[in-house]
Amino acid sequence: MKSQYHHVGIPTEEPRPNEEYLEEYKVYVSGFDTSPFGVEWMRFKPDSPLPEIVRTVPHVAFEVDDLEAAIVGHEVLIEPNSPSAGVRVAFILHNGAPIEFLEMR
Repeated sequence: MKSQYHHVGIPTEEPRPNEEYLEEYKVYVSGFDTSPFGVEWMRFKPDSPLPEIVRTVPHVAFEVDDLEAAIVGHEVLIEPNSPSAGVRVAFILHNGAPIEFLEMR
């Protein structure tokens, strides 16, 4: 499986400039488009349906060429889904840390 670093997601409780709201997940995301280091800030509403570990622990994201192959054999926290056009994502748990995989279409 080919993978490369894409970003780090950091949970925050502070509103950030230029947040985008993802209603299905009840999360505001920001920063990735402007960060030279691939930092994405994530601010969750209290009733976000995402797992607590994703809402409270920073995650590292990797771009992969085959999302389904990337999650095989791992504990899946968030099943493959498409939060925005042309992108599919899934989260796994690896050694107690959330890891995100992204497949670009």
